[in-house]
Amino acid sequence: MTTRATRGTRRRTVVALAVILTVLAAFVFRLVDIQMVHADDHIADSNLDSTRSIPGARGDIVDENGTVLASDAFVYDAQLDPKLIQDYEDEPDPKKKPELSWAEASERIAEIVGMTGDEVRAIVASALEKNRYSQYAKLKNGLTTEQYLALRDLNLAYVYNKARAVRVYPNGAVAGNLVGFLNGAGEPQYGVERMLQKCLAATDGSSTYKRGQGGVRIPGSERTVPAVDGGSVQLTIDSDLNWYLQQMIAEEAKRQGAKAGSVTVVEVGTGKIRAAAEYPSVDPNNINTVSSEYWRSHIFSDAYEPGSTFKAITAATIIDQGKATPSSHVTAATRERFPNGAVINDPFPHPVYEYTLAGALIDSSNVSLSKFGTLVDPATRAEYLERFGVGEKTAIGFPAEQKGLINDPSKWDNQTLYTTTFGQAFTVTPAQLAGAYQALANDGKKIDLSLVESCTDADGTVHESATPDSEQIIKPETAAQVKRMLENVAVQGGNANTIKVPGYRIGIKTGSAQKTDNNGGYKKGVYFTSMVGIAPIEDPQYVVVVTLDEPTKMRTSAATAVAFQQAMTQVLKTYHVAPSSTPMGELLPKFD
Repeated sequence: MTTRATRGTRRRTVVALAVILTVLAAFVFRLVDIQMVHADDHIADSNLDSTRSIPGARGDIVDENGTVLASDAFVYDAQLDPKLIQDYEDEPDPKKKPELSWAEASERIAEIVGMTGDEVRAIVASALEKNRYSQYAKLKNGLTTEQYLALRDLNLAYVYNKARAVRVYPNGAVAGNLVGFLNGAGEPQYGVERMLQKCLAATDGSSTYKRGQGGVRIPGSERTVPAVDGGSVQLTIDSDLNWYLQQMIAEEAKRQGAKAGSVTVVEVGTGKIRAAAEYPSVDPNNINTVSSEYWRSHIFSDAYEPGSTFKAITAATIIDQGKATPSSHVTAATRERFPNGAVINDPFPHPVYEYTLAGALIDSSNVSLSKFGTLVDPATRAEYLERFGVGEKTAIGFPAEQKGLINDPSKWDNQTLYTTTFGQAFTVTPAQLAGAYQALANDGKKIDLSLVESCTDADGTVHESATPDSEQIIKPETAAQVKRMLENVAVQGGNANTIKVPGYRIGIKTGSAQKTDNNGGYKKGVYFTSMVGIAPIEDPQYVVVVTLDEPTKMRTSAATAVAFQQAMTQVLKTYHVAPSSTPMGELLPKFD
């Protein structure tokens, strides 16, 4: 039997439990209301959302073989807490001191960061002298991961390391003028870094949480948006080949007393640029080692009168128009005045010759080309120049690229009517010159130059570059005749012995372009020299363009001969091009 006392105890217990549950339910309800339902109403008046940026890594730039030319890396900025160091030094209880005394620790720190112990101690002493409560003193910025780990292993509470991403260029100046660089704010300035910014750029993420009164983080309020790393850009160039050509052109430019030089290599069948070597070259790790003039690629940004290298384009024009053949001939003296009053000079004195078109190319006769070239009307000649890329930027769209200049043929004056036949009165870049010869080498089919193979997203998605446009700009038989003449230039010209590549048949054309004085005239004795060649001429694989800006030892195109021979030899070796297996045909006559 249940007694009255027992029933009373149970009733009180139930009532107490009900009260407790009611209070607990009210507490939970209020907690949910505060932290979730009406969290915003309980945030302090000052905007107490706290956001931390999560940086993404900028994408790599690699060559055709995957060699890294540019990438992001983490470095560490080390700092010290001078007050904590002093507190440890003043601590009377040995058990509360670090294992290493400051004297010992400073020596160990110095060894890791490449300083002396005295220098490290001086940093702390100076900070305390200025402010005895100072909790910050810069130790050293830009430490490597290895240095960071070594400092961390010292287990010193007063050493702090802050990580930050930096752009590094493992191969230094190799293709530096192409690759480009970032400024101090991480913004792309030149080259591929700028051109492919959309692919390379990372999207930073963020971590955000809310804080309540007193700055306390509100549980459950954190929201994280992950960073998205940038894509990787693969170029068409071979960095090893580019390195060799940069060393070589630097040596030759210095030997010839030239201001600058370049080597451009284009694959005939694809239009891909396989090397773009320049001197001076910029090291993106330290751009201040060269003048700012050389921070950009002069292969794309320098337009100059191409001179005699474009005589081959004149020859292609008149042959394609059916106005001449390699054996067609004209009478040419060293200096001639034409019916409209224009005066044209050959670059060397000679008796009156009956030059064939082939001979005019071999000896590079301006007078002869003037007569041959004007067999075709100016409008048609200008159209052919444009077909070969004059006056239009390459399809690459390189930063700071120049398109060159060609004037309306209806406005050509008496002199320009003739000088345009031998590469004056219009301008091109070395890249455009390489593109023009790619068309000659490729049986008259011009393929847009390209520099980028692909962009690969951080998730592995590959975006191949679009197939470059191509166009048949002259008849294949025209190109064949021009190539035969270029081979005769290589064999019968004045540089024949110097430019010979053992085992290979090649075709070349030289150019010594006068440099303008910006007042409508030319600088006296100042030239931009170039040599462009095709190999093997019977089955063209590569076009090589070599330039020297203002050589002083030799002021003719012969200044580029040694560099051209070395460049072409290395290109054929690098890409394992089989030697020529068929002999050259009969020599073309220079004179009728």
